[in-house]
Amino acid sequence: MTKKTLVLSSWYFPHRIVSWESAVTLVFLEKAQVVVEYDEEVRSPSTSIRMPAVIRLNRPVKLTKTSPKLTRGNLYLRDGYCCVYCEERLPIKELTYDHVIPRAQGGRTEWENVVTACRACNHKKGNRTPDQAGMFPRTRARRPLSLPLEPPRIDPLRAPAEWREFCVGLRQA
Repeated sequence: MTKKTLVLSSWYFPHRIVSWESAVTLVFLEKAQVVVEYDEEVRSPSTSIRMPAVIRLNRPVKLTKTSPKLTRGNLYLRDGYCCVYCEERLPIKELTYDHVIPRAQGGRTEWENVVTACRACNHKKGNRTPDQAGMFPRTRARRPLSLPLEPPRIDPLRAPAEWREFCVGLRQA
């Protein structure tokens, strides 16, 4: 298994996970500093350094001014990890997404037509419109202007020991 590096924002908030090679590049370019190292060393003909386990970015993470990209994770985040039909909050592995106007009836995969649904509600609604199924989303599908910063999903049981003090209180994978 190849080693990964946890990247922290300038405020020590978990930002993302990268390869150790990318982490070395960020440190070499002085865009980040090493916070915690692994025991293993990385060698070149002229130098030897310990492999970075956790690095911290030197500058704050810039938030984009454009609307977030429509991804499954961003959709779940927008809808609060809840089914918009029954309003049950569920873990990610039990959620799906539903086209309010089904694609078979001309609906498109865009923020204004896609919502988070549990498997039971998605199956019950099927390939029908809300009027046809008698099921209406409790919240309107909309394009978000922004989303809260979402830390990477880290399984504390599988995370390297070097990362654990920075992952306290995060939502588990």
